Amino acid sequence: MQTLIGIDVGTSGVKALALAADGTVLGRAEEVYPLGTPQPGWAEQDPDLWWEATQTALAALDVRDVDGIGLSGQMHGLVVLDGRDSVLRPAILWNDQRTAAECSEIEDSIGLERLVALTGNRALTGFTAPKLLWLKHHEPATYQRIASVLLPKDYVRLKLTGEHAVDVADASGTLLFDVAMRAWSDEMLAALEVPSDWLPPVYESPQVAGETESGVPVAAGGGDQACGALGVGVVRPGPLSIALGTSGVVFATLEGYAADPYARLHTFCHAVPGRWHAMGVTLSAAGSLQWLRTLVLPEGDISELLAEARRWQAGSEGLLFLPYLAGERTPHGDPHARGAFVGLSLRHDRGALMRSVLEGVAFGLRDSLELIRSLGIKPTVARVSGGGARSEFWLSIVASVLGIPLERTETQDGAAFGAALLGGVAAGVFADVLDAVDACVRVTDTIEPNPAWEAVYEESYQRYRALYPALQPLEPF
Repeated sequence: MQTLIGIDVGTSGVKALALAADGTVLGRAEEVYPLGTPQPGWAEQDPDLWWEATQTALAALDVRDVDGIGLSGQMHGLVVLDGRDSVLRPAILWNDQRTAAECSEIEDSIGLERLVALTGNRALTGFTAPKLLWLKHHEPATYQRIASVLLPKDYVRLKLTGEHAVDVADASGTLLFDVAMRAWSDEMLAALEVPSDWLPPVYESPQVAGETESGVPVAAGGGDQACGALGVGVVRPGPLSIALGTSGVVFATLEGYAADPYARLHTFCHAVPGRWHAMGVTLSAAGSLQWLRTLVLPEGDISELLAEARRWQAGSEGLLFLPYLAGERTPHGDPHARGAFVGLSLRHDRGALMRSVLEGVAFGLRDSLELIRSLGIKPTVARVSGGGARSEFWLSIVASVLGIPLERTETQDGAAFGAALLGGVAAGVFADVLDAVDACVRVTDTIEPNPAWEAVYEESYQRYRALYPALQPLEPF
């Protein structure tokens, strides 16, 4: 039996998945690690924690005969190495907010229009290039010792195979990459004075980008969202991918390169060769739910809050929640934005708070959907993944706010599943990515919009859209 392994190097832990060639999950393992926050707004991790967790997870799978391995992981993280491939400092992660000044410096020096033309994106605090600039300004001794730069999953590849490599999907989020041409941008490298020899060779996601000591091919892989979309079968224009993890993502496959002129959406290369994707991000999705649970029910389970939220009618009697607990990406691109409850009354209890959080995250996803529609995309269905996809109640809210049905697939392993499929292509088990998806991804059920909620949510969404411009002048930074 052919066996494939998918490894997803996440923010809170590594997930490893063993997969048969027909898509049957043979085994799962997960190993968690901590997140460092040495200062407010900072987020760092020791890259060696990723490798240690990967080794432990692979040992727990206990799979001896492996045909191919694929890698996925958190995007944008900055890993800097010296000439001996030793880590110079903790990795600066995707959700780190320290680089607002560097983002402004990049946009001012290059010009926003030219930056979007070169990279398909604007300078955001989560991206890799502003972090390099921050190191240059604030840790010059470390910056001078840099010999190579990697993204998180690619550090695990280095330890697994000895190879420096990156895929086009993950490289798209560095702000050093020409997304339209699927290659490093010489103009961006020159403008930011980043030596080209710091950067690894670039591969398409299913290409072989190294082998283990035992000769198992390792696919180039992809960023977590591209692999997650692949894992639910969103590899052709049509259905959307919606990820309800710590962050929330609305993802659409594009046949050709097409960037939002104001870069309110991310435009990246897809893990499917020759295709791209547009993506909107709500930074605190399931993260907002966990925040509320910790605050109001620290010793209980989130299912208790979900049950209490069900007792409230759609719209939570006018209560609105802005899910900007860690700043926001789409549509505002504002690292200083903050969350808020608006419309509280004496009647509202923790169940009402929970329902308004569920609805507020759904409204944030709707912001991304409206921008995707502005590109001429007219989706009629979406595939969901992530921990939030386990709650049919929340999916009913999201479907009603978005106005489209949501499909769940046989497995909710998301990025790890997609990575395993890429490993199968690299090993020759599948002819290409489309063949892998057709063989392995199966829809199990559909959650339709609730007609009784849709009108309420349309009115609530219009009120929600007015909140950010009203509250933005009150930001405390």
